[in-house]
Amino acid sequence: MSEQQRLTHLDEHGQARMVDVGDKAETQRLAIARGEVHMRQETLRLIQTDGLPKGDVLAVARVAGIMAAKKTHELIPMCHPLLLSSVKVDFELHPAQEEGQDAVVQITATVKVTGKTGVEMEALTAVSVAGLTIYDMAKAVDKAMRLEGVRLVEKHGGKSGDVVLE
Repeated sequence: MSEQQRLTHLDEHGQARMVDVGDKAETQRLAIARGEVHMRQETLRLIQTDGLPKGDVLAVARVAGIMAAKKTHELIPMCHPLLLSSVKVDFELHPAQEEGQDAVVQITATVKVTGKTGVEMEALTAVSVAGLTIYDMAKAVDKAMRLEGVRLVEKHGGKSGDVVLE
């Protein structure tokens, strides 16, 4: 395996380690992640009209996503603690187009930092926790909801440069 392909979280003996970023230059970095919560049309309508007993689902999910991004290093063992510059969590509501189709809440998280390591994990964590929060707040009316398609959409900055996947 070439030096470029070697897993950076493993040492030469295959043991887990936190990557040493001490000698890396600080650069501006940005990551965007996305995912969807699929649900019944009626569930989306209740979310849109604040008709659920737990309150404003999207406001709480937004705060949960922001908090999760800030705590990613506490959840993912090899992540570095980062002083994030910005975390933005946005939602797009997509009603079902036909009978029997899912309604969807699309979640997009954008995370920025000036640092020595990227923020892909923070963006992915923000999307995941925002989606789980939507599920938690609406599960009383729709236990069949699904969190799907959590993925990195793009990243900018750092040694590997820009990656645009969507």
